[in-house]
Amino acid sequence: MPRLLFFYLFKRVALGVLVVQLALSVPVVLSYLLYQLPPAAVRGGLVMPALIGITPTVAFVTLPMAVGLATALEFSRMASEGMIAVLYALRLSAWSICRPALTLAAAITLFGYILANFIAPYYSSNMQDVLNVVRNSLNHRMLDAAHFYTFDNGLKTLYIERWLTPDLAANLFIRQISIEKMQEETITAASAEFRRNDAGVIVALSNGSIQTRTLPSGGDVKISNFDQYAMALPMQGSGALPNRDWRGVYELSAGPFIANRALAVTDPHLLGEWAAEAAKRFGVPLLSLTHTLLALALGLTFGNITGRRGAGGGLLNMAAPTAHIIFLVALESLMRLSWYFAFLLLAFAAAEAGLSLWLLARLNRRDLPIKLAGERPSKLEPAA
Repeated sequence: MPRLLFFYLFKRVALGVLVVQLALSVPVVLSYLLYQLPPAAVRGGLVMPALIGITPTVAFVTLPMAVGLATALEFSRMASEGMIAVLYALRLSAWSICRPALTLAAAITLFGYILANFIAPYYSSNMQDVLNVVRNSLNHRMLDAAHFYTFDNGLKTLYIERWLTPDLAANLFIRQISIEKMQEETITAASAEFRRNDAGVIVALSNGSIQTRTLPSGGDVKISNFDQYAMALPMQGSGALPNRDWRGVYELSAGPFIANRALAVTDPHLLGEWAAEAAKRFGVPLLSLTHTLLALALGLTFGNITGRRGAGGGLLNMAAPTAHIIFLVALESLMRLSWYFAFLLLAFAAAEAGLSLWLLARLNRRDLPIKLAGERPSKLEPAA
């Protein structure tokens, strides 16, 4: 294939992949954020960390579908405009016509492995930190009035009657238990101002009282009033999101993830989670090649290359997305039951690639005699 024509088709398919990828990823990311984050997360400034955390994961999962669908759409357009017939008239084989799309798919497969094993695990920690803040109410701007909140495994209880500003509350109640001092403190204040620093949140209390009681016997209650009092709360500071004491397998890069299998085999549940993540990391990026092969094989074999739009063109375009959805659903549902289902997923991907290669090879063999006949010089017969 001439270089100019190669880069033309390469850029056409690449542009289609970009458009389809955006069309697939943006709704998925927004839907996930709307489902996971409450409206108060906007006030807490958690939307951007969550967006950065979830986007790489969604990108590498939807990328194979985008490649397959963009390839199918581009070759469907070329067939409807008669470009496929022109390429055959230029004596190009089926493999030559497929070469730009396959080259792009191979590059995207490599990029998908980088996304799945290095970039997505690194940024997925941001999303888990955000979910940790949301589920444990670690951002003071997400606290609703007239609700009780607990921190430090129930050692601290916080209640706010109403908010005056996003950082200033009226009528605050705090109950905290100190294991070291064996004391229970009940703090009330007419107003409380939440001030962030790099490590956490400092609450400046005004016009309140502290009731102290010894544990576990109880005893006398000591009451002291104050005009100003400050205390620290284990909440999100201005420097970074609060630290977590756990990490999921989806947050590990390629090396630590593979090494984590030795721990996962000790528990069936952990092994199921590890196997599902492994299938997603090492199986999904390879689907970029198999879906592209399927789109090319169906488009060139069953597509109408004469320039007339066929009735089944839309169904052919949906073959790659359908195969991708079936693979993902099987991965998420079966791999957590038993890692032996990995052989089923591998057989599915191999069958898709094998069928596509067979159709393309059959098409290439069918066109080869025509090409050789066109290259054979014709005999000149003498005129009568």
